[in-house]
Amino acid sequence: MAGNGGTPNNIDFIADKNNLYREESITDLKIANIKKLIPIHLDGTPDETREMIFMGSSQLGTPHGPVPIHARLEAGTLEQALDEFPRAMEAETQKVIEQFKQMQAQQKKEQDSRIIVPGVQ
Repeated sequence: MAGNGGTPNNIDFIADKNNLYREESITDLKIANIKKLIPIHLDGTPDETREMIFMGSSQLGTPHGPVPIHARLEAGTLEQALDEFPRAMEAETQKVIEQFKQMQAQQKKEQDSRIIVPGVQ
């Protein structure tokens, strides 16, 4: 998706034909969702020169609704991906929590800067 930033009038929608993957979805129907991305050639045959990619995803429940979390799983097999899943999701959860804390601090800072004190310019 790199290169697709910018204004809506200049988005590049051209697919990279040399970087194609077939996606398989694996779930335990509870918490774990893993995407297995299998590199393929343009004709759909497996590309043995590139490695598979595993992506994990889940959701955090919040008072404002679910927050999706995603992370690349450093794994070469599905079993390794399943073993890596909890650590990767915990790390992403900590990142999300830190981002929320930073957003709250920024909002508080912005609110505090709007306080008008009589007699002070």
